[in-house]
Parts: sequence; C-alpha cells; structure tokens
Amino acid sequence: MSTTTAPSRSASPDFTPGFRPGPLGRLGLWVTNHAKLVTGIWLLLIVGLGAFAPQVEHNLSGAGWQADSSESVAARELAQESFGGNASSAIQVVVHSTDGPVTEGPGAEVLAQVTRMLQAEPRIAEVIQPMPGATISQDGSTAIILAGAGADTNEMVRVATDLKGDLQNLSVEGIQVNPTGSSLLWSDFNEANLKAMLKSEMVSWPVTMAILVLAFGALVAAGLPLILTLAGLVASAGSLVLINEIVPVSIWAMNFAMMFALALGIDYALFLVVRYRASRMGSGNSALQAIAETMDTAGKAVLLSGATVLVSLSAVMLVPSPSFRSMAGGIMLSVVFVLAATLTLLPLVLFKLDHNINKLSLPWVRTGEHRSPKFAAWGERLWKRPVVWGLGALIVLLALAAPIIGLKTAMPSIKVLPEDASARIGYDLVQQSFGEGAPGTLQIVMKESDADAARTQLASDPGIAGAMPPTPAADDSGLVLIQAVPTVDPSDPALSETVARLRAELPSSALVGGAAVENLDLKTQLDDSTPLVIGVVLVLGFLLLLVALQAPLISLLGTLASLLSTAAAFGVARLVFQEGIGADFFGFESQGFLDAWAPVFFFAMIFAIAMDYTVFLLASAKEHYEHSGDPKDAMVGSLAHSGRVIFAAGAVMVAVFFTFALSGPLPPKEMGIVLGVAVLLDAFLVRLVLLPVMLRLTGKAAWWSPAWLRRVLPTITFSHG
Repeated sequence: MSTTTAPSRSASPDFTPGFRPGPLGRLGLWVTNHAKLVTGIWLLLIVGLGAFAPQVEHNLSGAGWQADSSESVAARELAQESFGGNASSAIQVVVHSTDGPVTEGPGAEVLAQVTRMLQAEPRIAEVIQPMPGATISQDGSTAIILAGAGADTNEMVRVATDLKGDLQNLSVEGIQVNPTGSSLLWSDFNEANLKAMLKSEMVSWPVTMAILVLAFGALVAAGLPLILTLAGLVASAGSLVLINEIVPVSIWAMNFAMMFALALGIDYALFLVVRYRASRMGSGNSALQAIAETMDTAGKAVLLSGATVLVSLSAVMLVPSPSFRSMAGGIMLSVVFVLAATLTLLPLVLFKLDHNINKLSLPWVRTGEHRSPKFAAWGERLWKRPVVWGLGALIVLLALAAPIIGLKTAMPSIKVLPEDASARIGYDLVQQSFGEGAPGTLQIVMKESDADAARTQLASDPGIAGAMPPTPAADDSGLVLIQAVPTVDPSDPALSETVARLRAELPSSALVGGAAVENLDLKTQLDDSTPLVIGVVLVLGFLLLLVALQAPLISLLGTLASLLSTAAAFGVARLVFQEGIGADFFGFESQGFLDAWAPVFFFAMIFAIAMDYTVFLLASAKEHYEHSGDPKDAMVGSLAHSGRVIFAAGAVMVAVFFTFALSGPLPPKEMGIVLGVAVLLDAFLVRLVLLPVMLRLTGKAAWWSPAWLRRVLPTITFSHG
C-alpha cells in the first residue's frame, strides 16, 4: 500500500517539485492515509493492554536478586525442598515482650495466634516453633517463629505482603509482632518504593509540563509528548503483567520503565514536533510534505536513537540474574512502545492537529522557527575558540570523575528501608537479641557424613559466633542443614572473607548459602559481568553510530565522549552516597558505599541516554554536511537546529530524574541522582560543548570514510528533498 501511495503524492500539489520521501517519510504518509486503521490499532493496544496495567503492582515481584547457578541459590533450593522450607526466603516472625518472658502469659497467646495464622496460609511450608538456645533469646524476651517457604522467592514476597499487616495487628500491650527476613525486606521495599514513585510522578509531571510549555511555547504542543509517553507506558505496563504469567518479572522493571520511558518519550516527541513545525509553519510546506520531511530527518534520528538505547540495555541481559534481565527487558519493552508511538501515532496526531498544535501559545513564540539564533551564535563562539571551551569542559568532567577511583560497592543493607518498616524493626530486634550477625545467618547444606567435620570447622572459624546442631533432611536425601551465625553484620565486608574461607575449608559436599550470601554471590557476579557489559555496550554503540553516520572518526569520538559524563556521574555518586555529602538534603542514611548493581545497570542506562543526544546532534550535523560539504556549516548548523531541542530535552530529563531522587528509598535516589547528574553533564557539557569542539578540530576528517567501508555499510542519509 505504501509503495503505491507515495509516488502519486510526490507528484501532487502537496509536494514541491523533485521531493521524494524516503522509507520513513513513506511510513508517515501511509499513517496519515490510514488514519482510522492506525487509530484503531492504538486504541486496541491501549485499551486491551491497559486493562491489565492496574494489576502491575500486585502481580510483579521484588525478588529475583540472585546470581543464577550460584552456590547460594543451590543451597536455598535444597533447603526449601528437604528442610521444610527453612530457606533464605522463609519468613521470620519476631515476637518481642517488654514485660517478662515472651513464652509466658500474653506472649504465649500471641505466639499461638501467630502460629495459627501461618499454618492457615497454604503457601507456607513447615512452621517451626521457637527453640531455647536457638530462636529464643537468652533473656527470654524475644522469640522467632519460622514460616518455611512453600513457594518460589517471587511468591514468598507476595505472601509477606499479604500477611505482614495481619501479623503486626496481633501485637498487644507489651507484646510486639514484626515479621522480617529477605521476603519481608523486598515486600517493605516495594511498598516504600511505590509510594515514592507515585509521589515523584505527582511532582515530575507538572514540572515536566512547565518545561515543555517553555520549550514548545504552546500548551497543546507541550501536551503531545506526555500523551504519547502515557500511551506507551500503559501498553508496556499491561504487557509486563502478561509476560509475568510466563516468566517472573521484577516490579523494578515497571518502576524504571516509568522513569526511563517518560524521559525518552519526551525527547523523541520534542524532536519530531519541532521539526514538523519548522517544515509546516516555517518553510510553508504542505502538511503532508511536512510529515514526510519530519519522518525522514527527525524520525530517522529517533529510530537510530531508539535502536542505540535498546542495544545498550540489551547488554544488561548478559548478567545472569533474573532481576537484572527483567528490569532491562521491562525498560526495553517500554522503549519499543514509546518508539512505535513516536513513529506511527505522533505523525498522525501532528497531521490531524496541524496548525492547532500552536493553540494557547505564549505571546513571544515564533512557531515555525527551527534554526535558533542563540544556538547558532553559540556555535560560532565555539568555532572561534574551540580549545578554550573544549579544555574547560574537559577539566570540569575530569575533576568530577576523579573521585571514582575510591568508589566502593556492596549489596544494599537494611538501611534502604524506612525505620518504621516491619522488616527493619524485626531485623534490629533479632540483632539486639541474638547478636550482630544473627540477621545474616548462614545456611550450610551438606551430606550427613560430613556433618561432624563441618561442625569442627565452624567451631574454630573466627568469623562464626556460633552454630546450631545439624538438622537432618525430612526426606531420604541424606542431607543435613547447619545454621551458623556470623560475628559481623550482614552488610559488613568481613562477611565475604568468612564465606570465602568456609567454602575453601568445609567438606566438598557443603554448600554455603543464606540471604546475605546470596547478596555476596550476586555482587561477585556483577563485578565479573561489569567489564563484559561495558565492553559490549561500547562496541555495539560504536557500530550503530558507524552505520548511522558512515564516518569512523566521529563515531568513535561520539562513543568515547559518553564515557566522560558517565565517569563524572559516578564520581559525584561516590561523594553523595559513599561519603554522605548531601545525605540530609536528599533524605537518606549513607551506607558508606554505592549499591553493587549501580555500575553495570546505570552505565547501560547512562550510555543509552548519552547516545540519544549524540544521535540527535550528529544526525543534524551529517544532514548539514551532506548539503554543503562544509565542516563549519555542519558544526554550527547542528547546534542551531538541534541545540535547543537537546537543551530542552536535557532539562526535562534532569527534572524527571531529580524528582525521583528527592523521595523514597535509597536505590531510586541513587538512580535519580546518578542519571540526573549524567544527563546534566552529558547534554550541557558533552553534547553542546565538547562534541561540537571535536567536530571543529577534526574538520572534514570527522566525516571521512574509506571506500571499502562505504561499500559494506548500508546507505543512510539524513537530508531530504
């Protein structure tokens, strides 16, 4: 249909003589010619998938933070199968008395009520009563009832969510009930995170709208990106619920997708709307030609930008952890929907609204202006003194990146939870009553014949405060479980030394696990995977730029420039989260380190955003170079035509990310601050200063390409007409 429609239109009065739309231009024309079909498809997607969207918070889980195929995961699975669910995902119900022994009087009745409630839950396996010398404190004031995991880790988080309120309501005067453990930790974190995300959304949308009104100069035009992004988010949320029926999806996938898709969707819409207005209201082209030109230029840049974002995030799939893979997959899915909406729904809306997109405009706005005189003047200034400006930007970036040398990472501690969260209250009670390392009890599964040797080794290990007698398996597996309490807090780096020593010295059949050990194994996996992920992201990012720009030198420089803003963002992250600078202002308690998943995950996200701006700027530069063959026209023209969009899009992203940084638990704050700083530096220092300076200093060499490479690469141009 598209091949028959475009030629007839290209010869019609709607097009200037000689104008021939490219593939994306023909897509834009096809969309306008099949408005009812496209509208119907999007309505079906939004309504059909949107019907599942409200279930996203309940259906998705916060678990999956594990290193697949690790020793700790193997130990957990054996503990769940053979020891009544006494695994790391089991729920510990801490009952504490402030008036006498907890096993007597009102305390005994509360313990009985807790037991009945746990036994009535079908997803809980064996309910293990408090035992003197093990799960009853020496002073008798605190007891722990263990609710064995009768389901997988994802379902146990839901069990924790379903039961924690009722369990806490069993508290009476002098008797306090607080469930804790890793499943409760994720349940409480999800709850705190949801409140924070909703609060951030309430703040970010008005702020974003205000910035967009200033950027577009008209209320109707400013609303388009938000509507577009909302359509993509609703569809992706419903999709995640359906995917979760097949493969478990982390709730973090939706949380991060909301933040990321909002920022990218606004970027993409901003680029297309500005270009459409320039062609339609500035150059006076027909609505059809304006759509075709917009899609062939800005649309092509958006498509390549989206491909770069997807490639960068796909590298996170190399980390063998369910949570990371589902988070990356969730963000990628939202990007696909936003990209699809940008390239199909937005052209149709622009065509239908046409001049009405300028309704409710600000009095000083010139709606058809595409070339910004201010950014053109900025380009001229950079062209005259490239070394001064480039060196200044480089010094700032290197100074901010310097602290990265002392960056420490570890898995999140209990400090990520609010102080009034059940899991944290229970954690503190366990620590006070049973010792510093009690919340991080190790679970060691081994053959029964190795139990005596293991007990001897544990008794002599300086990192173990005490070990319980071996518990024989409930089945005929011939296994035993020994629970050992470390001498240090689960987040103390010394615990990793103890675990490494035990794994080296315990009998060969012994598997060392437990919630804290699963964190350590995941950190090891992340540390091992990070260089690979970074390498893959850089190589694939360079190759995509090379295909888009057909120029090796500027593709390489554009890729490497992204490392500067990334390094600077992590340098700032060390000062804020490790050293605690600004902790009071941002409202968090410093853990003394950055969460271990931040380097690999945030690197991919920052690089994806950085390449987003790189594609916008260099696609515009290449368009000018294709027309004139003049390096100065390419550099100054790219800033004049894309600088305002990059500036506005960067401002929106910074606003979105920093609103998320001001509320909620620590990990979203880390994401908000790290990504906000990265965008701030990348958009305003790297893309609007350093990269144009590189274009100035390299001149025509920036766009040179050997003949053999031009033969190999597909022909991609950004000029139209």
